[in-house]
Amino acid sequence: MAFIDYYKVLGLAKTASADDIKKAYRKLARKLHPDMNPNDKDANLKFQQLNEANEVLSDPEKRKKYDEYGENWRHAEQFEHAKQQQQQQGYTYGGQTGFEGFGGNFSEEHFSDFFESLFGRGGGAGAGGRTRGKYRGQDYQAELHLGLREAATTHQHTLKVNDQNVRITIPAGIANGQVIKLKGHGAPGGNGGPAGDLYITFIVEDDENFKRSGDDLYATVDVDLYTALLGGDITFDTLNGKVKLKVKPETQSGTKVRLKGKGFPIYKKEGESGDLIITYNVKLPTGLSEKEKELIRELANISSKN
Repeated sequence: MAFIDYYKVLGLAKTASADDIKKAYRKLARKLHPDMNPNDKDANLKFQQLNEANEVLSDPEKRKKYDEYGENWRHAEQFEHAKQQQQQQGYTYGGQTGFEGFGGNFSEEHFSDFFESLFGRGGGAGAGGRTRGKYRGQDYQAELHLGLREAATTHQHTLKVNDQNVRITIPAGIANGQVIKLKGHGAPGGNGGPAGDLYITFIVEDDENFKRSGDDLYATVDVDLYTALLGGDITFDTLNGKVKLKVKPETQSGTKVRLKGKGFPIYKKEGESGDLIITYNVKLPTGLSEKEKELIRELANISSKN
């Protein structure tokens, strides 16, 4: 059994904050999950070590013990015994020595030999006579892909988790890469412990007509040459229906107009939306007849004289 550098597993320095640890674990849990790496024979081991690292470093007491002993973990039991003797003799020690009953993100059969040697398994004679503790179930990670227009409306979606259907309501305005937690929908806990949680990462697909930036939408609208020169009205389909756009005379290609409140719904703010920014693309006519060409030449001559 070898020492496992849990900080290295998470790609963090020893000064990492609790928030750093949480973010690193969530990012790597999806990347290293065995289901995402079917061709990697070491996928289960990597995922186990990731869960162990999170189990230890996200718990202040276990992290303190891990940091204290580090590569001297083989002597941890001797040090702990010495502390207990000092406490019995009236000495004080700035820390707790009991680590029974800690929660975790995976069931007890997934602990490595290193973990068990440093922290124990939490029960039975093999753990030095400790009382069997409760274990929190492993967290699950899932991805849910939505089209842009789906993400723009509040709707219900059914997921299958552990052969059970879980119905969730997805609020309008969900962002690409946003993660939500469903408490208690992860793996069952051990020895009566609580179930883990389910973390869902939303992947919002691109749309052929719109580009999204935050709560704003961007679109390009073609305008024919004559409307651009003389002005006029054109119709455009937004996410919420058709709007009439008034094109000013002599509009240049690349001109932008902003439609307030016609963009993407703002997450969990009912009735509020970002803006829609439209860029005009002036289209030059093709397939001109001889008569049209003659009129354009005449117009060019008039323009050159001015």
